[in-house]
Amino acid sequence: MEKGTDKISEDGILETNDMDTIPEEDQGTLDSERMEEDQEDVQDNENFMELYEDSLKRIQEGEVVNGEIVQISKDHVLVDIGYKSEGQIDINEFIDSEGNLTAKVGEKVDVLLERRENADGVITLSKEKAAKIKIWDQIKELYEKNDTIKGTITSRVKGGLSVDVGLQAFLPGSQVDLRPIRDMDSLVGKEHEFKIVKYNKRRGNIVLSRRALLESERIAFREKTLQHLEEGAVMEGMVKNITDYGLFIDLGGIDGLVHITDMSWGRVGHPSEIYQFGDKTKVKVLSFDKEKERVSLGIKQLTPDPWTETEEKYPVGTRINGRIVSLTDYGAFVEVEQGVEGLIHVSEISWTRKIKHPSQILSVGDIVDVVVLNIDVSKKRISLGMKQIDPNPWDVIEEKYPVGTTLEGKIKNITDFGVFIGIDEGIDGLVHISDISWTKRIKHPAEIYKKGQEVQAVVLNIDKNSERFSLGIKQITSDPWDEIPEKYKLGTRVTGTVTNVTDFGIFVELEEGIEGLIHVSELPKDKVDPPLSRFQVDDVIQAKVVNVSSKDKKIGLSIRQLDEESEQDILKTYLNNNEGAKSNLGELFREKMINNQQDIPEGQEPEEIEASESSRETQNEIADSPSEEPSSKETNSD
Repeated sequence: MEKGTDKISEDGILETNDMDTIPEEDQGTLDSERMEEDQEDVQDNENFMELYEDSLKRIQEGEVVNGEIVQISKDHVLVDIGYKSEGQIDINEFIDSEGNLTAKVGEKVDVLLERRENADGVITLSKEKAAKIKIWDQIKELYEKNDTIKGTITSRVKGGLSVDVGLQAFLPGSQVDLRPIRDMDSLVGKEHEFKIVKYNKRRGNIVLSRRALLESERIAFREKTLQHLEEGAVMEGMVKNITDYGLFIDLGGIDGLVHITDMSWGRVGHPSEIYQFGDKTKVKVLSFDKEKERVSLGIKQLTPDPWTETEEKYPVGTRINGRIVSLTDYGAFVEVEQGVEGLIHVSEISWTRKIKHPSQILSVGDIVDVVVLNIDVSKKRISLGMKQIDPNPWDVIEEKYPVGTTLEGKIKNITDFGVFIGIDEGIDGLVHISDISWTKRIKHPAEIYKKGQEVQAVVLNIDKNSERFSLGIKQITSDPWDEIPEKYKLGTRVTGTVTNVTDFGIFVELEEGIEGLIHVSELPKDKVDPPLSRFQVDDVIQAKVVNVSSKDKKIGLSIRQLDEESEQDILKTYLNNNEGAKSNLGELFREKMINNQQDIPEGQEPEEIEASESSRETQNEIADSPSEEPSSKETNSD
């Protein structure tokens, strides 16, 4: 305003100077014209001020106006909004998330007039608040038009998710998708279209829904899908859900089930091994029930059944390789190709090893060579053999080790009934406990042998059909019982050590490994104590050999007969020593007694013999009783 007044004054001066050169007759005309112009200028200035004041009155606090950035300082951005002075905006409102300044001089920007002029004459503006007001207007418009708004999910909050649509909006958990979402955090940072369910500007609340949009889309897709849905049709869908028994595929507004058996011609442990949620896949419609709206789908039906050509590709005797896919108690399943599996029975794994479970030598994932033993296309079964890759060692073992061959090997196992000796790769021979020693009584083979010990053995028998190899250790040496009858003849007096006392008799060791039995009936009779009570283990005793059987490997001994024989020897010696002093009557008695002794029957009891002997001795004593002085010979004898 001051600049306008100064200009008029200068014009007045100029005009005054010019008046000196104007003729007097025209002076009056000029004065009148000048006065009219002055009045018009004053009127224009007054109109301009009124317009200016009116414009200021139209811009109210809280209104959004468009302005131009005229200056950028360290702390503020100056924006010309057509007011008498520029407004200020905090520079932080122009800093983006990465810390970059987004304001440029000359750029147009919408701002909110927060305060017209403070005491310092500063107009306060806000870009962010202006944007929010515009968004509220946009939300109102979209809500009324039933339109959608785009937003980004920023965080998970109680009961749902927080969404940035320019303002913070709330997305309830039930409105996120058509089905419940387990992992809500996985949606954070993703951008989607939403429908505005309701809003309240005064409270600052905005509620969104994504499910409403999906339902609308699903209905539209459903109508389109039903037009093309028919048995045999090939369609593309998305994996919507995964269960233990199959996949649910969204075909577009309608779901179909791919049973686990229709997923692949091969083995499928669980649908999740092949597909994941959200995967797209082609499927074939197997059946469609319009009334129940049930759709059965198949994936493997998109390719031909591989079993149709297996008989030509894998004839019996063919050698192939495959991957172990499963192990059971009765064998291992091998994947020959996609959709074709064969079974190696546990008995077909090894020629020589006794396999209780395939896991002893096989693992899932192993690649193995096998031979086709049998094939049944109708039942989709292939019998495979693993041991047939190598020749059967039992076919040549009999030629390699004929009966009677002496061989050497390590003890691989010790059992109650014998020891197993390693012979060839995978072939073990059994030495039965009865074939370990000719003479020793062995309760357990571990008493003599240890695992890993080198031993020699003789081949006794080979049964190829039963795959049994019999060995003997004692057969390396001759049977000592072959010489026993010669060594221990009947009637021989022997000395031995008591090894065992039983109810039926006493076992006596005559030499290492050779024992004889004194039956209880062959023990001397004792009127005071039982016969067995007189003997203890480790006692050294003498006995008479009364029986020998090399076939049964038994020696019978007798102490009773030995004692009887000793008594007879003593009697003979006594009688012989008194031969010269005896009378004829005594000689007759002695001869008679000897004759009677030789004539005693075998079944006569010892008591009877003793009584007879006692009677004879008494008679001899009577015959020799001194009616006269004993001779010097008798005295010396006594």
